[in-house]
Amino acid sequence: MQLRYNYRVYPDARQRSALAQAFGCARVVWNDCLRDRREAYSAGLPYVPSGELSKVRITQAKRTEERAWLAEVSAVVLQQSLRDLDAAFKNFFDSLKGKRRGPKASPPRFKSKKDTRQSIRLNANAFSLQENGTVYVAKVGRLKVKWSRPLPTAPTSLTIVKDSAGRYFASFVVDTSPDVLPELDSEVGIDLGLTTFAVLSDGTKISSPKFLRRAEKKLKRLQRDLSRKAKGSKNRAKARIKVARQHARVADRRRDWHHRASTQIIRDNQAVYVEDLSVSGLARTRLAKSVHDSGWMQFINMLEYKAAKHGRHFGKIGRFEPTSQVCSTCGIKDGPKPLHIREWTCKGCGTLHDRDENAAHNTLAAGRADRLNASRSAGKTRMKVPAPRVEAGSHPDGRPAVAGIPGLAAGEHVNAGTP
Repeated sequence: MQLRYNYRVYPDARQRSALAQAFGCARVVWNDCLRDRREAYSAGLPYVPSGELSKVRITQAKRTEERAWLAEVSAVVLQQSLRDLDAAFKNFFDSLKGKRRGPKASPPRFKSKKDTRQSIRLNANAFSLQENGTVYVAKVGRLKVKWSRPLPTAPTSLTIVKDSAGRYFASFVVDTSPDVLPELDSEVGIDLGLTTFAVLSDGTKISSPKFLRRAEKKLKRLQRDLSRKAKGSKNRAKARIKVARQHARVADRRRDWHHRASTQIIRDNQAVYVEDLSVSGLARTRLAKSVHDSGWMQFINMLEYKAAKHGRHFGKIGRFEPTSQVCSTCGIKDGPKPLHIREWTCKGCGTLHDRDENAAHNTLAAGRADRLNASRSAGKTRMKVPAPRVEAGSHPDGRPAVAGIPGLAAGEHVNAGTP
C-alpha cells in the first residue's frame, strides 16, 4: 500500500525564492495547457493529447522570449504539472461516466498566483536524500528537514507544499507493506455527534475537544485587525498571515487529536463500523460551524486507511439507517426524535436508552449484517471483501532514492507526528 509522510521544511531566503519560481512555472504550464484544451473544446476540435501539449507548452515555450524563464526550473516540475492536469481531467471524465466513486468531480480550473496554497510535485529523478539529513531538490538545493520519524522505504515521489500560513512541507509517498496487528475478538460500532464526539458500542464516550470554539476569541480579534487594514498594504498581508497561522494551529491540533483517537480505536478492535454521514448536507445547516469543527470525515478517513494498514475490518452503514429510532434490545422502530431528546424509553420492551449508545449498538448490528451479506455474495461473485483503501500517490519513476533517513537509527521514533 502507499502512504504519505509529511515533514516540516525550513528553506533559506535563496531557496524560498527558487521555490516561488518553481511554483509559478508549474502554475503557468497548468494554465497554458488547460487553456489550450478549453479552446479546442469550444472550437469543436478533438481532445489535445499530452504529448502535443508537452512539446508546445514546455519544450518550444522555453525557446520563446515570453516563456524563456521556464528553463530556469527543473523540467520534472513542468512535466509533473502536466501529468497532474491529465489526472484531473481523467477524474472528471470518470466521474461523468460513473466510473469514479464518491461525489462528482468538477472540471479542472485555472490556478492563481494569489492562491494561499502552492505546491510542486517531483519524481525520484529530481530529488534525493543526503547523508547529512537534508533533501536535495533539483534547481533548489539542499533543504533542511525536521525529521520526526524515519521513512519505512525509499520514497517514490515528493511534493513541496507552501500553505496559507507561509510554512513549507515535504510530503513523501512511499510503498510499504501493511503492519498487521494481532487479531482480536472485539468489534465496535461508533456513533458520531457534536456534544459528544463519539460514542462507542462498548460504552466508551469521547468528548468533543471543540478546538475552533476554544480559539474563537483570539480569531475574532485577529480577523477584526485584518478587516481594518487597507487592501493591498503590507500590514494587511502581515495580518492575514497571523489569521492563517491561528487557523493552522487549530487544524494541527484537531488532526493530531484525530490521529490519537483513531489509532487507539483501531488497535483495540478487530472491526470498526461507522455511519456514512452526509457532511456536505449538514454543513448547510445552522450547525455548520460545529460540524466543521468536529472534522468527522477526516476522522472516518483515518479509521479507514489505518484499518487497511493494520489488517482490521472497516465498514460503513447507510446514512438512512434509522439507528436513533430503533430499539437495540427488541428491534421495534419508535419513530424519529428531536435532537434535544437524549434519552427515551422503548414502548415495546420498556428499556431506557441513551440516544447515542443505542445508535452505536444499532450501527454495530447493521455493520455486522452488511459484512455477513457481503461475505456471502463474495463467494458467488468472486469479489474481494473488504476492498482496501490506499492513499493517492505517484508510481515509481526513474532511479530509486535512498531508503530511510540519514542520521536516524532503524526503528527510531522521535517526536512522532502522524501515527
